[in-house]
Amino acid sequence: MYANGQSNVQIECRWLYQNSEWPIKQPERAWVRELHHTSWAIKDALNDCNLIHAQSPQAIAFSHFTERPFVLTLHGPHEQYLSEYYVNHPQVRYVCISDAQCRQESLPHLCTIHHGIDLTLYRLIEQKQKYLSFIGRIAPIKGTHIAIDVARRTGIPLKIAGEVQPAFREYFDKKIRPQIDGTLVEYVGPADLNAKNELLGNSMAMLFPIQWNEPFGLVMLEAMACGTPVLAMPGGSVPEVVQDGVSGHICRNIRDMAKRAQSLDFRANAVRHYVEENFSIEKMVNKYARLYEDVLRNERVAA
Repeated sequence: MYANGQSNVQIECRWLYQNSEWPIKQPERAWVRELHHTSWAIKDALNDCNLIHAQSPQAIAFSHFTERPFVLTLHGPHEQYLSEYYVNHPQVRYVCISDAQCRQESLPHLCTIHHGIDLTLYRLIEQKQKYLSFIGRIAPIKGTHIAIDVARRTGIPLKIAGEVQPAFREYFDKKIRPQIDGTLVEYVGPADLNAKNELLGNSMAMLFPIQWNEPFGLVMLEAMACGTPVLAMPGGSVPEVVQDGVSGHICRNIRDMAKRAQSLDFRANAVRHYVEENFSIEKMVNKYARLYEDVLRNERVAA
């Protein structure tokens, strides 16, 4: 695996850069570093690997220089310039992280593999406390202001966790910070794994009021793994991740979300079971393994 020196994956990890850079402060510099790392990693991988699975678009440009098959997982939102770039690499096998994402692309080799999570990292908490939670980037498209509106409509306290990136500092200062009173609306800052377990696990429900076509939304799985239902707006992948009435509710608007928050009726262990059955890391890994086998089998036939 090629990552950065901070990675703690339990396999051999090779890297050029010791530290990650997030949030990105200088996009041009980050782009050059990504290109440098990717080109080095692919050259090195050609010594040992039968297949190269890339996680960033830059990588597939190097597929022109080798006969090794490439797989690329599409992690970000749909961008027309990237779709035009992908079309010029039809030999690559593309993986979407949701069917909603797949519908936005027209590529010959395309499939969906949903994200999975390591359920051993998340604690099931059956006795919930009376508050709602929101975890994510503090940004308009994530709907942080809508989560606050739901709290005000219902009178149910809201705890907000997430980073404030430089690009959205004004949004936070003008629309979010004035609403934080420490009683009805509380901001707890960025959340690591332990903080997520605590915040999500004890919450009545997690609000996911997105205002865009979310490619996946991993935090929905994290909440449900803690036995906490998700109340979400229906953009992008949401209908694939949240099963209405089983692991949460897909809400039509703010009013509907507030109404759902006041009439929650979910068993925490049933919500957790839904994730175990549909979004475990084992299920994701098995699907990727089958994809690799299929790609390599077709390569042998073509040869």
